[in-house]
Amino acid sequence: MRTVADIPWASWIPKDHATLLFVIRNEEVLLIRKKRGLGAGKINAPGGRLCPGESERAAAIREVQEELCVTPRDVTRLGELSFQFTDGYSLFCGVFRAEDLVGDPRETDEAIPLWTPISRIPFDEMWADDRLWIPHLLQWNLFRGRFIFDGDAMLDHELEVEVPKPAPPGLLEAFS
Repeated sequence: MRTVADIPWASWIPKDHATLLFVIRNEEVLLIRKKRGLGAGKINAPGGRLCPGESERAAAIREVQEELCVTPRDVTRLGELSFQFTDGYSLFCGVFRAEDLVGDPRETDEAIPLWTPISRIPFDEMWADDRLWIPHLLQWNLFRGRFIFDGDAMLDHELEVEVPKPAPPGLLEAFS
């Protein structure tokens, strides 16, 4: 399992199902420095594993609340990521974007909050795949990615992107 083509994706079942949620506000994105778990020490968005019976959206909101003591608002799902690690671990991740939040982010035992200018996202301190799909999240594109990792090293990837079509001229005005 060293390439995307090595995985039978149609029958692939991930060990874990998780979320990431990016809060975007005033040309900044709310990131975290993870203190524990998968990716500890790296910069990422808040997120984590789903609880049994929990929806992706509910898990994404709960994880932000637990990790940063704030509640995201106007949450939209934009992507999904499938990760296969050479050690056998596998993870499916729903990716969300929020336009606002309630409260002021604060450090917890899980994460340190980092409001970061969008123009200066620290990709060198993040997972290698992030630089491929985060620009699409920022542009409101829909995306689906498949990634093969050996530890922290990305060995292969496949990324599909769908750029939403703008509404035909006059359509939105007809509903105002």
